[in-house]
Amino acid sequence: MMNVQTSAQRKVNVRRMAVISVLSAISIVLSMIPFVGYIKLGPVDATIMHVPVIIGAVVEGPLVGAAVGLIFGLTSLFKAFTEPSITSFCFMNPIISVLPRILIGVVSYYVYKLIYKISKRVYLSGFVAGVLGSLTNTIGVMGLIYVIYADKYMQAIGQAGNAGKYILLICATNGIPEAIVAGILVAAVAVVMIRKSKK
Repeated sequence: MMNVQTSAQRKVNVRRMAVISVLSAISIVLSMIPFVGYIKLGPVDATIMHVPVIIGAVVEGPLVGAAVGLIFGLTSLFKAFTEPSITSFCFMNPIISVLPRILIGVVSYYVYKLIYKISKRVYLSGFVAGVLGSLTNTIGVMGLIYVIYADKYMQAIGQAGNAGKYILLICATNGIPEAIVAGILVAAVAVVMIRKSKK
C-alpha cells in the first residue's frame, strides 16, 4: 500500500514539475516576443503573461501557479533592467515586479476551487479564476506603484493631478479588457487540461 502511494505521489510531482517547466518556458518565450507578451500602451504594458500562471494554478494547484508566477515576475524584473522605459524604475523593485505575480497563482487557485464548489462547472470556474487572477496582477502592480512611487511615477509619465485617480483609470482601461481575455483563455484551456488529467 505504501509503495502504491509513493508511486502515485511521485507521478504527481513529476507531472507538476513538467507543467511548471512547460508554462515557465511559455512565459519566457512570450516575454521575448514583441507585441505579444508585453504590449506597449503609452506608459504601461498590456500583457497576457499572467495567463500561463493562472492555468498552472487552476490545473495543478497554488504552488505550481506561484512557481510560474515567479518566472513571470523575474522576466518583468529582467526586462526593466535590459529594456528600460520611463517607468522601468518601478519594476526594478521586486516587490512590484515579482510579488504580485506570485500571488496571481495563489488567488486564481482558491477562486477556482470556490466557484467550482458552488457551480460544479469547470468553464465558469476557469473564467472567474482567469478574471480575478488577471485583476490580481493589475491591481497588485498598480496598487504597489501607487503606494511606493506615486509622485515619482506621475512625474515620469508627465501627468499632473491625483495619482490615485490616474492609476485607477489605468486599472479600468487596461485591467478590465486583460481580465476578460484571460478569463476566456483560462476557461478554454482549463476545460481541456483538467479533462485530460482525469483520464
